[in-house]
Amino acid sequence: MEFPEKIRLCEVGPRDGLQNECRILTLEEKVEYINRMTEAGVPIIEVGSFMSPKAVPQMADTDEVFKHITRKANVEYRALIANKKGVERALACGCKKVKLNVSASRAHNIANLNRLPEESVATFQESVDFATANGIEVSGSISMPFGSPWEHYIPLSDVEAIIEAYIACGVTELSLSDASGMATPAQVNTICKHVKEKYPQVQWIIHLHNTRGAALANLLAAMDAGIDTFDSALAGLGGCPFVPGAAGNLSSEDALHMLDEMGIKTGISIDAVISAGKWLMDIVGHAGDSYIQRAGKNSELIRELPNKK
Repeated sequence: MEFPEKIRLCEVGPRDGLQNECRILTLEEKVEYINRMTEAGVPIIEVGSFMSPKAVPQMADTDEVFKHITRKANVEYRALIANKKGVERALACGCKKVKLNVSASRAHNIANLNRLPEESVATFQESVDFATANGIEVSGSISMPFGSPWEHYIPLSDVEAIIEAYIACGVTELSLSDASGMATPAQVNTICKHVKEKYPQVQWIIHLHNTRGAALANLLAAMDAGIDTFDSALAGLGGCPFVPGAAGNLSSEDALHMLDEMGIKTGISIDAVISAGKWLMDIVGHAGDSYIQRAGKNSELIRELPNKK
């Protein structure tokens, strides 16, 4: 297997990690979370989402979070949106990058929006045009391209139809999001190699969940396909509230530890991230899904060799 020399991790915990939590963090706690990740060296942070507060009350104050965080020039701060109204909110609070989303599951998309996934993407043009006119970058994501609780396998042709609809809208940074946690390594490797070759103009991001314990294996499989940007969440928290049984995200601590042990650069302090994870678990009041939080780093296990007497 061959891997990139450097990997970029995006901390999606402030959005995907918290949107399923019963305990809603205060504005001050969210700001501290994001500032801790900034100081740890995380290059991309998903601050929250501009969705309806009724649908996702955990994200109701994302506008205020953007206004209060301490930003660094070399860090990308983004938010999830659904439509032009989300872009308008981004513009008002100083958010410079937004992400649109559609499901690759036709059954899921029809049930929720009464339209095919590529038809949903076609409605994004208004949002993209407004964002571009106002200096806001737009990214896109495709949920469940590796599998869906409704159809099980998703035909690759369905995923390609969405990719091409995004490209037609002018969006060329795309995330393949395993929201249902059904992806397997061979499948991830094959699909990632395929889309990289067929759509070289696209910057790819892989978003992994650890629902069935395969997140780290899928990370390696995507890296072998040449992917160098991944989403992860502090303490492995999260899970889509709209997907049955969806568990937490790929743990930031676990991903960092594995990459550090492999000698792959991230520019992120694992010690700062572990400390932040302990702090966050105290805040939400329960343990997350991180092996490193439970077992510690390999380097912490090193002991002095016994002397022969």
